[in-house]
Amino acid sequence: MHPITTTPFQASTPAGPRVALVTGASRGIGAAIAHRLARDGFRVVVNYAGRAADAQMVVQAITAAGGEAIAVQADVADSSAVRQLFDATEQAFGRVDVLVNNAGVMPSTLPHLAQTDDATFDRLVAINIKGTFHTLREATHRLQPGGRIVNFSSSLVGTALPGYAVYAATKSAVETLTSVLAKELRGRNITVNAIAPGPTATALFLDGKTPELIERLAQANPMERLGTPEDIANAVAFLAGPDGGWIHGQTLRANGGMV
Repeated sequence: MHPITTTPFQASTPAGPRVALVTGASRGIGAAIAHRLARDGFRVVVNYAGRAADAQMVVQAITAAGGEAIAVQADVADSSAVRQLFDATEQAFGRVDVLVNNAGVMPSTLPHLAQTDDATFDRLVAINIKGTFHTLREATHRLQPGGRIVNFSSSLVGTALPGYAVYAATKSAVETLTSVLAKELRGRNITVNAIAPGPTATALFLDGKTPELIERLAQANPMERLGTPEDIANAVAFLAGPDGGWIHGQTLRANGGMV
């Protein structure tokens, strides 16, 4: 029989606790992920694009609870800004162990493909695909052995609802990047996975929707409720923590059984 070899997950290193970089973490799902990983003992970098005050509130809440966190501004669609984001993380905490690619955008008007203008298409591609590509490329050079990458797809890839053609296409690309990079990192002991949330009760999701529409969306899954940011953060924590080490190259649909 061949000997079984494993590399143990260590919550702390000689340099201190492991470090998690969460993009788009100033509010909603990203903020919930930052809070959860901080409770799990990670030092957390709260990335934001434009909501500095919200990001600082997340950092203050984490530090008030005894954790360690900093806020760093960077537009993930800008490759040089992403390099500076990783630089700032290493300067503050000395290393990067976990990347959570939460930053993303969805069109507010949900146009059908034929009514999608170039500006909307370009913005979705720039942030959802190029932004993920930029952080993944940087992470391959920066993450420590035993590191974890968690990308963000969407369960809309499975439901394929009208109005989401371009958005779902960008998230399909994220799933492909996830599975291919998992193979390309062979031998590095770095896992690469994706989370695909269903409808989740964030302020951004609820804004502009009627109570009737919200109820219909809540009933779309067998659990008969919307997801919460904490539901998604719990799934991320599993993939980023010691129990997720054998999950690699997968997309986990966190949607209450909707699809």
